[in-house]
Amino acid sequence: MSKRQTSKCSNLGKSKNHQRNVKKGLVLYKEVPNSQPLFHTFSDAVEIQDFQKRLLSWYSKCKRDLPWRKLAATETDDDKRAYAVWVSEIMLQQTQVASVINYYNRWMQKWPTLQDLAEASLEEVNELWAGLGYYSRGKRLQEGAHKVVLQLEGHMPRTAEELQRQLPGVGKYTAGAIASIAFGQVTGVVDGNVTRVLCRTRAIGADPANSAAADTLWALAHTLVDQAHPGDFNQAMMELGATVCTPKTPLCMECPVKQHCRALHQVEKDRLNSTKRLFGKTASKSLPVLDMEECAAVSGNCYLCLPRSVPWEPSLGVTNFPRKTTKKQPRIEHTATCVLQRKCSDGNPEYFLVRRASSGLLAGLWEFPSILLEQGQEKQQKVILTDHLLTSLGNDLPVRQLQYVGEVLHIFSHIRQTYLIYFLNVDKDEENWNKNVELPASRWVTKTEFQISAISTAMKKVFNIYEKWSCRMNDAQVSLSFDRTKQLLLMPCFASYS
Repeated sequence: MSKRQTSKCSNLGKSKNHQRNVKKGLVLYKEVPNSQPLFHTFSDAVEIQDFQKRLLSWYSKCKRDLPWRKLAATETDDDKRAYAVWVSEIMLQQTQVASVINYYNRWMQKWPTLQDLAEASLEEVNELWAGLGYYSRGKRLQEGAHKVVLQLEGHMPRTAEELQRQLPGVGKYTAGAIASIAFGQVTGVVDGNVTRVLCRTRAIGADPANSAAADTLWALAHTLVDQAHPGDFNQAMMELGATVCTPKTPLCMECPVKQHCRALHQVEKDRLNSTKRLFGKTASKSLPVLDMEECAAVSGNCYLCLPRSVPWEPSLGVTNFPRKTTKKQPRIEHTATCVLQRKCSDGNPEYFLVRRASSGLLAGLWEFPSILLEQGQEKQQKVILTDHLLTSLGNDLPVRQLQYVGEVLHIFSHIRQTYLIYFLNVDKDEENWNKNVELPASRWVTKTEFQISAISTAMKKVFNIYEKWSCRMNDAQVSLSFDRTKQLLLMPCFASYS
């Protein structure tokens, strides 16, 4: 480290001139916390208060009108309020707000209290949850309701620590959200939206999934939270990340706390220096707020700065933060599935469904008879599916009439699943299957019943592909029948000419 840098490091926080230098609303803190570099902290009380005031004022004016916020604001019963928040937070995990609203309204209309949910069956829960994804969430909500009603005398735990300890599927973030919004506990929360806001405002370039970086983010959240309005403040942080400080196209000029954003300051510094270079002037090095290079110079090798392997890229602006986590590639799977159909007494079709296992992917949901193919078995898909159908449904099944329909891709969070779709008609009128299948975990359903059953989005995609194929097949048969009729009508004419 040069003498100039050493001097800067030793004098930082000691000189009165550096205790509260303000330019464009940006603050230089007066001391470096022992736990982490100054550049990445909120340690000045004046700045924290200004951040809180600006954010809460913006939230009061600009927050979205969402049903769970109405319930949290108007419900006077603590347990009902906590339950309403709990349901919303679970539904919003890995799911966009727009997708959740309708599910949330139907859920709260059907089960407005913990007691109502505790009395519901898992089948009812799965039916309502169908299409929302991550189906274990609904199951855990129901399990949690059972526990609250049967073991906790119907009262929700009141603190984040107890919520996380007592309720299945409730982690650190969800517990903090419920505790702060429903019970007013002064505790911060960190989700994806809050992570993005914090990483940009404090220029944290470390991988957020790293334990040290995650601890820093939680510490920042606890430091910032408004003690008088913790629930509103936490919702405001999440709202800011969802609507303004977005992943790819942030609206920085509309941000209520842009004065406190390290990343935006770096963007403005780059712009200023570029302008000066354009006019032949020397780039300024006298801005009163630490930039990222100075942070590293002061602290040596800062574990919270952007790593040297991923340096600041001016064209990305504030989206340099947070650092993009390397995602694990989803595994590729293929599943052979059969749409098994028969006709009802009224002539309408019915479809055969089986229930999946009670644990694992899509636990407890209904699906067409299916089998997961092992790697390399794709070319033997029909044979393998045939053997599976004969084994599970009986040897008299007319599998020779199995017809290939097509395929459809469905992407789960960790799996790229391709469904290889087949069709088999088992109408008794054609006497091709006399067995009336009545297995414990199976049933025949009409199209209407199929649509309201606990069916995954993947199976609905399979059924849509089948219906399109069936329409094409019917059109082809009509066309062929028309051609044959036309030939028969024209035959006497040809005979007279001969």
